Amino acid sequence: MGIFSRFTDIVNSNLNALLDKAEDPEKMVRLIIQEMEDTLVEVRSTSARLIAEKKDSERQLARVQNEVNEWQNKAELALSKDREDLARLALTEKQKASAEAASLQGDVDRVEEHLQRLSEEVGQLQEKLADAKARQKTIIMRQRAASSRLEVKKRIDSGKIDDAMLRFESYESKIDDLESQVEAYDLGKKTLRDEFAQLEADDKITDELEALKAKVKEQKSAD
Repeated sequence: MGIFSRFTDIVNSNLNALLDKAEDPEKMVRLIIQEMEDTLVEVRSTSARLIAEKKDSERQLARVQNEVNEWQNKAELALSKDREDLARLALTEKQKASAEAASLQGDVDRVEEHLQRLSEEVGQLQEKLADAKARQKTIIMRQRAASSRLEVKKRIDSGKIDDAMLRFESYESKIDDLESQVEAYDLGKKTLRDEFAQLEADDKITDELEALKAKVKEQKSAD
């Protein structure tokens, strides 16, 4: 399991899937970015500690391997001097040192493997972080735009607009009634302008009547 196992769902999952499940995508993406950044800090700290442990184990391994070589040389020296008893003791110490070296080599290998896994996980996390940051602005803009549209939809569908339009129609009807009352008061009343207009109309009718009489008289004379 990775050093940031609590963050496995984000490292191994699709960012879109996480956002689709979120009630507040804007808040969710900020939390994701913050968690990713915090995790990167933790991973770097852990990596630094593991690298220090690896270097320490490698120094111990080098020291023990030198001991292995020294006991080997001592065993050879003892045999050259016909001291088989000393050679046997030297080989015994060599075995102990070799066992310690094997253990230390195992520690170094495990730390190296752990560092390798950390490097891979950090690479995945950095890709997710870059993706989240690149899309954060767009996600926030889409979230706010959708929320604004939803609020407008709610207001339009709430019936308030219909109520307002009904009130407008009621006011218009009242104004129509008032205008009708005003016109009723003026009904039958003639202004000076109306009197002159009537005179002009009468003159036109008289002229047309005289012209019609002349035409009829002319027709009769022709018969």
